[in-house]
Amino acid sequence: MPVRVLVESSTPSQVSGANSGHTSFQACTLLGIGQAFSGTQNVSSLQKDEAWRVNVRIQGCDLEHGYLCGTMEALNVPMADTPVVTFWEGEIVDTKNYTFFTGKWEATPEDDIRHWTKFQSFSPLMGQVEVDGGKSLDLSNYPYIFMRWKEQYFVNVGTDCGLTIAGFYYVCFSCSDGSISGFYYDPNSSPFQKLELKSTNDGRSGFSFPSYELQ
Repeated sequence: MPVRVLVESSTPSQVSGANSGHTSFQACTLLGIGQAFSGTQNVSSLQKDEAWRVNVRIQGCDLEHGYLCGTMEALNVPMADTPVVTFWEGEIVDTKNYTFFTGKWEATPEDDIRHWTKFQSFSPLMGQVEVDGGKSLDLSNYPYIFMRWKEQYFVNVGTDCGLTIAGFYYVCFSCSDGSISGFYYDPNSSPFQKLELKSTNDGRSGFSFPSYELQ
């Protein structure tokens, strides 16, 4: 949920985000409902260098259908009088429901490759993803889970809060320690704003995070 900064725009892609496949992820306890994460989002631009404290909580997870959702809270947003909370929905890249090609949200396959290659764990998959978006890959036992998170609405503030949720996050989740890395993409915002989160043991440690009823 960065401040919107106008940059060069790109052309929407016509590639479908859902494809057929056979991958089914095994249950990952660190990605379960109620799991909490805390860390920072770098919102640096040419004019300033800034990082916001961020809390995330998983509210729903359906690995069979490649879906999860949750809330994201930015704590030290300069232009806001209160922490800003958003509700997001996620797509899990499982090659059955979704591939590495986004196919919407103004992201082209070139944008996808440019962002996924920011993750070192993506390197072994690069060749096949360039061919078909990775739909022929079997990621069921891969130690990382790749996702896209799309914020849907502001929970506790209005749309005039000075922030944008027009973009989405490319996300890489480590199954071994529950750490999360992500990069925000929005043609009208500063590029490659990095999200870094650590698991906080189901919310029992780290920053406290209030509960919100999802609609």
